[in-house]
Parts: sequence; C-alpha cells; structure tokens
Amino acid sequence: MPELPEVEITARRLHEALVGATVESAMAPGLNTLKTFDPPLGALDGGTITAVRRIGKHLVVDVRSAAGEDLCVLLHLMSAGRLQLYDKRASMKDRTSRLLLRIAPDRELRLREFGTKQAAWAKLLRAGELAEDPALASLGPEAWPDPPADLRDVLAPQKARPLQAVLRDQHVLAGIGRSWVDEILWEAKLSPFARAGGLDEDEARVLREAIVARLGAALAHYEDVVRLPIPDKLPLPLRIHRHHGEPCPRCATVIEAVHYEEQVLCYCPQCQTGGKVLKDRRLSRLLK
Repeated sequence: MPELPEVEITARRLHEALVGATVESAMAPGLNTLKTFDPPLGALDGGTITAVRRIGKHLVVDVRSAAGEDLCVLLHLMSAGRLQLYDKRASMKDRTSRLLLRIAPDRELRLREFGTKQAAWAKLLRAGELAEDPALASLGPEAWPDPPADLRDVLAPQKARPLQAVLRDQHVLAGIGRSWVDEILWEAKLSPFARAGGLDEDEARVLREAIVARLGAALAHYEDVVRLPIPDKLPLPLRIHRHHGEPCPRCATVIEAVHYEEQVLCYCPQCQTGGKVLKDRRLSRLLK
C-alpha cells in the first residue's frame, strides 16, 4: 500500500504538472470507485485544477469548477491503486481504470487499480465538506513533517497495544503503514512489540526523531529519482522491511521476520529485541 512518502511524492509531481490545467471531462469506469453522487461527477467538466495535495495516505485534487465552486476529489489508493498522469487517453478496454479526469487537450489523470478487489475509492466533495468527511475527520495528527511534540502522550492511551500496530493506526498517527513502521522502529532501536503506552520520555523522543528521519530520507530519495510518469512501483529505499535473511545495515545481525497472513514484519534482534528472536505470530509467543 502506498504510504506517506509515496503519496507525498505523487502529490508533488502531479501538482507541478497540473496546476492551471482544465478538466475537460470526468468518468468513473470503476463501478465501486466513486462513493458520492452530490455534486455529480460532471461538475468537474470545464473546471481548473488548483492543487494536488496529500492528507495522511489520501490524495486530494482541488478543482475550481466552471461555475466558480471549489470542489475536491478525495482519493484513497488502498493497496493496489495508483494515480498517474498520461499523455494519452485510456482505452475503454483498460480494465484497470477506476477514475479518469481528462485534461485538455489530450492528457489524462487516471486512477488505476491492479487485481480484482476494487478497493481504491474516490469522492467528489465541496471544499467545505472535505475536513468533515469521515475518512479525514477520524485521522490522527500527521506523522510528517512535524509529528506531535507530545508523542508519548499521544501513544499513552494505547496502553498494551504493540508499537508496530499503533503506529500504523491512522486514527492515532496518519501516514505510516507496513513498510515504514519497520524502518522507523529499526531506526529508533525499539521492539515492534514494545507497548505503546509504556514508552519513557527518551524512547518517545527517539521514536519521534526516527519518524522524521526515515520519512524525510525517503522523500529526499524520491525527489532525486522520481519523475513523471510516476512508475507503478516506486524505488522504496528500504533498509529492513523486505530484507528478511540479510545482514542488518547497522550491526550485521541477520534480519528476522514475523509472518502474518497478509504482511511480513521485519526487525533486527540485536538492535531491537535484546537478542530475542520472535516466533511467528501464528504461535503468538516469544522464544524463551
């Protein structure tokens, strides 16, 4: 699933390319994609794109309609969606197309989704309705560029929940997902199963610094290497996640993993768990 750095660089590149562009027309080939009906999708026709931005893991395309109304296209890519700008219009036979904003004279901003789940979604909202939409109103504070200074207090109510789950909870902190939580916890030298409510002040400070450092470094990397057209698979600068079985970049200990049904959690036993290798979560215990 695209996370904060990937969504942020997508927003930046599309903003650079689309501000001032005219929306010729809009279509929603994905039957389950568009979650709103008022205003109608046709309200975008003839409008001018004023910004493309990120909120949490969401993308927002701001449009000033031909009638002078400020509208927002709110999108969530979910696990397999991608928002990309093309110099050619999509064929109606393209089964990956979910939402199409046709940009005059012949470009197209296209929400595509791979696989069969059709989980990516879009909403067309009036600008005044955006902050109150349930998808955004329930978000916690942004993880980057300025995570909460009182991070320990933000995490404290989570009590016995493990850090790796809490940091991915968008109601607690917005933007972090499966890939970057591994990177952040490795940077902070914290166990993924440390209790979120049990951090002391130093641990919370180090964790906050790790969030800023790892997400900031990812974005700096993307600024150097990502250009339009945005690739389907971004070159994620991961050091721990997806590196199970390889040496830790910091101490050379073999990186271990905990396997779940739909994800893999990676960590360094030496740096993060006091030398303990965690059992597969299907066994739900630490090795003694």
